[in-house]
Amino acid sequence: MNIYFFLASLLVLTSFSVIFSIDDDVKCLEGIQASLKDPEGKLSWSFANPTVESICKLNGVSCWNQKEARIISLDLGSMQLSGRLPESLNLCHSLQTLNLSNNDISGPIPVELCSWLPYIVTLDLSNNQLSGPIPSQIVGCEYLNKLVLSNNKLSGSIPYEVGRLDRLREFSVAGNALSGSIPSDLAKFKGESFEGNKGLCGNPLGKCRGSPGGNAARERRRWW
Repeated sequence: MNIYFFLASLLVLTSFSVIFSIDDDVKCLEGIQASLKDPEGKLSWSFANPTVESICKLNGVSCWNQKEARIISLDLGSMQLSGRLPESLNLCHSLQTLNLSNNDISGPIPVELCSWLPYIVTLDLSNNQLSGPIPSQIVGCEYLNKLVLSNNKLSGSIPYEVGRLDRLREFSVAGNALSGSIPSDLAKFKGESFEGNKGLCGNPLGKCRGSPGGNAARERRRWW
């Protein structure tokens, strides 16, 4: 009897886990749908039948597998979406890929983003209207392999914490309004990852003004 009781209890707990997983993911998607303007109706998601099968077949949504309810990827690029990054993302606990590129997303990058998405591996927010600084809290996204923030309106310096993302293999902040010295740990990326920021300097771009052999030294030599 004990083994049957144990198995029955395990089945009940597993069922509740699946239900709560679906519930969180549905709330995440509902929040995204409500927060973003969607002129082309690409987010016309229906939650009338919130099963694993139905959630994982929604436009732009991918799950771990057909039996696992957790959302692993949101591919919402090039959908003409506008608005701010939705706070409901904090309910997509297992999300590993978020692509919102080529939209009209505005406002700042939330400092809480990495606490919302602790397992994020690919984050592509390029070609939007994001403004303000790159938050130093981005270091909390310790599994990031790809971080693309190019062609926005981001300003300020690149936090040195970005260079502490040891798994980072693809990185770009090109085409923003960033300034200051590029963190030395990011010098491994090509210059094109930083181009289009008039105030940025340091490897792999030119040396910073006032540094030995930099612009200031060249200007002094030109006067002699």
